[in-house]
Amino acid sequence: MSTKEAAISAVQAQIDSERDWVVGLTRDMVRIPTVNPKFQEDAALNREADLQALLEPILRDEGFATEQWDALPGRPNLVGEKAGAEERSLILCGHIDVVPVGAAGDWTVDPFGGEVKDGRLYGRGSIDMKGGVAACIAASRAIRQAGIDLVGRLAFHAVVDEEAGGFGAMDAVKRGKLAKAVLVAEPTWGDVLPAEGGLEWVRVTIRGRTAHAGWRYNEIYPQRHEEGRLEPGVNAIDLANRFMQALRHYELDRARAKDHPLVPVGLNTINVGVIQGGAGLGGNGLPTIMTNPAIIPDVVVLDLDMKFLPNESSAEVRREFEAFVHHFAQTDAWMRGHPPAVQWELGGLHFPAMNTPVDHPLVTSLVEHQTRLGKAPEVRGFVAVCDAAHYAGAGVDGVIFGPSGDGFHGVDEYVDIDSLVRSTKVIAASVIDWCGVR
Repeated sequence: MSTKEAAISAVQAQIDSERDWVVGLTRDMVRIPTVNPKFQEDAALNREADLQALLEPILRDEGFATEQWDALPGRPNLVGEKAGAEERSLILCGHIDVVPVGAAGDWTVDPFGGEVKDGRLYGRGSIDMKGGVAACIAASRAIRQAGIDLVGRLAFHAVVDEEAGGFGAMDAVKRGKLAKAVLVAEPTWGDVLPAEGGLEWVRVTIRGRTAHAGWRYNEIYPQRHEEGRLEPGVNAIDLANRFMQALRHYELDRARAKDHPLVPVGLNTINVGVIQGGAGLGGNGLPTIMTNPAIIPDVVVLDLDMKFLPNESSAEVRREFEAFVHHFAQTDAWMRGHPPAVQWELGGLHFPAMNTPVDHPLVTSLVEHQTRLGKAPEVRGFVAVCDAAHYAGAGVDGVIFGPSGDGFHGVDEYVDIDSLVRSTKVIAASVIDWCGVR
């Protein structure tokens, strides 16, 4: 048995001997509510700082040099570092914010109780993704307890705000908290996910010209251009309706023209998520009058959720979409002189694509160790987005891997305990593979 194989065997035996440790840490984390305040503002529920205060001394006990800072006001990121070689450096990453409980009466357990029954640990955030965070810490702990000295630098990132755009991870990246690779322990049901599409939030503003609705005939039917004729209105909602029909065809064309082997065909959708139409463009970029149908509206604002493939770049996607909008405007006499405006990174939100090769050493390591401990995992792409994107956008090779469960963003959320322990063992083995042992 090689030195590395002996190290992996020792670490996994250590995890088995203390399997309740990762369960207990997950339970303790669930019992500290960390609802993202952007969704529900309540001091009793917005306790991210308390959770980081729980984790930081644990990290220090495991030999990490730690650092906290506010990524957003009152919302701290926590980073731990163990020194080592940069060419074999690795980040273990997870977010600590959770979505609101919703209707608490629909739950059959206390959403923040951390109840364990039938091989499951229940509570908001148990699978999304406090279990994954706990697995990363438990893996690091077992490596230390087994006396393994890693060659590469090992970092741990507990970040805020993933559920609302990933501004915690974005801030960590801006501060240069990077490595050669990152493992994000989101729930994957034991599969290995080296790819995910990117995401843009984009706003399209279509302008018309206001007029009294009684004179709509003057806009839509041919009129004699006599002296004194009232200036016709231009109904921006009519223009927006035509734009959305064209957008649907553009969306289908994108799906037919491009694909990626790890994600479903057509993943690169364009969702019209919010429409606001009316009269008078306000300083906030939205219509000021939306309650008077007697006015021909002069502005429609469309907010789009635009996904793109792992093998596409943001620059490419933006360039192609702006070309589509330009060509659409050329089909209308009014819009040729008043083209729609396109605003990228609405709300500051932007997720780069991640496209780590399937033969990347971290990918093959996770596949190997998950196969040894259970069924062979599927190697596939992530159909949503997560913080791995922000690291990938900075040049860090990313992989998503974590435990099984259900109820995330719903009721009776839980993490499967056997999968939690198994994920801890797989993560620990892959840390040893990637970072190496002395």
